[in-house]
Parts: sequence; C-alpha cells; structure tokens
Amino acid sequence: MCIVCGCGHAEAGTGEPEHDHGHKHHHSHGSRLDFGGGPAGVSLPGLDQARILRIETDVLAENDLIAAHNRAYLSEHGILALNLVSSPGSGKTTLLVRTIADLKDRFPIAVIEGDQQTSLDTERICATGVPALQINTGKGCHLDAHMIDHALTTLAPGQGSLLLIENVGNLVCPAGFDLGEAHKVVILSVTEGEDKPLKYPNMFAAADLMILTKTDLLPYLRFDADRCIDYARRVNPKIGILRLSSETGHGLAAWYDWIEARRIPVSQQED
Repeated sequence: MCIVCGCGHAEAGTGEPEHDHGHKHHHSHGSRLDFGGGPAGVSLPGLDQARILRIETDVLAENDLIAAHNRAYLSEHGILALNLVSSPGSGKTTLLVRTIADLKDRFPIAVIEGDQQTSLDTERICATGVPALQINTGKGCHLDAHMIDHALTTLAPGQGSLLLIENVGNLVCPAGFDLGEAHKVVILSVTEGEDKPLKYPNMFAAADLMILTKTDLLPYLRFDADRCIDYARRVNPKIGILRLSSETGHGLAAWYDWIEARRIPVSQQED
C-alpha cells in the first residue's frame, strides 16, 4: 500500500464520508462516496486526516531532498531526464524503442525502466543497443527519487545524455513524486477514454507535455481527440500537446524537436 497516494481502503472514523439515507438498499440514482474530500485528499484505515497529512508531508519532503540531489547531478552532467508516465498499455515502451532508434546516433541515450515485476521492457530497450536499467518496485506503485539516485549511480549516463525514465504504469501515484527530472511527460493513447485528464487531474496538472499515442487507430475508434485536449487544458492550461503514432511515424518529428529544444547545449555543458 502506498500511504501517500492512498492505495488503501477507508474505514469508519478515518474520514469516510457520510452517506446515510436511513435505508440500506442499493442506489441506482448516481450517488457516490467521496473518499478524497478531506484535507488530505485521501482516506486510510486507522488514520485521521491530520495524521495522513503529517505522514505525506514527511515522506514527500524526504523524497524532494533526494530529487534535488538528483537534479543537481543531472544538470552538472548536462543530462536531460524525462519522466514518462501513463496508464498500462499506452504505448510508452513502443514509443521509447522508436525514439531510441531514431535518435541514438545524434546523442547518447540511457533508459531507466520501472515495473512491479519482470525485465521484459528492459530487454526490449537493450535490444536497441543503448544502456538500460530495470527497477522492480514489487508492491510499490511508482518510482521515487531514492530509486533514481541508486539507478544513476549504477547506470552512470554519459555527459549530455538523454535519460528516459519509464515510470510504473499508473496515472495516480507517480504524479506526487519528483524524481529530479526536467519534465514529466504524460502519455495517453487514443484507445483509452478521452476523459482521462478529468478523472486523473493530478497527473495532467503535474505534466509539462501530453502525448496522444496510437493516432493511426483514430479512424476505428470513438475517441474525440479535440475534446480530450480540451479536458487536459482545463486541468493544466500550460500543458503542451503532441499527437503521434509510433507505428506510422506520424508526429514523431515534433516529439524529437521538443526533446532537442530542451537539451542542454554543448557549450553550456563545458562551462
């Protein structure tokens, strides 16, 4: 269970919302229970809202200290780190493989892969010829700065590298954890619901860029891309938007230009 992001179950006395109409039949009129309505934004068994807030503050403060250390290291070595976040099946790994194939001759690339179990995605990345490191989180639902600190020591990306961090597939928990990255990039495939930005607002609010993937499938789906983008901008008016297909290559040039524009110039790396 992740105590900060609230992957637990609420019990009486822990901030559970009241919902008592004096009868016990099941409702069919659109009622809801809101376990995120308290000051902490989450309800956990045996913990009141004040205690949850104190734990969250302590955990995130420690994480942010390590993230600042990671960010200083990355900046010192001219490394652009991107934290790629999404729900499972969005096409993150496929996009990584295509990106690496197209960019690895321009500058060095390294990859950190986050999954609860297996090294399957890392094996796909290693097949491209770039260094990659697997982080297995077990029951953990996200990467954190401490994990990235260890990964940087082990992987040791070269000066001026592009470091791609593929976070655990999850649109909730990774939103709250700074890894020391330069940018969070949220990836949403058109095979998912167009209302994802409204359902998972914290992630889209934390991201600098949203990539709509699998756009080659749009003719076969009932997915309103413009509406999805409008929802994302309601949550985060400053979020950048890219539409692309890793299969056809459509839109990839804009993605590569976005990366190039944020890399640290060689002249600055040498200063």
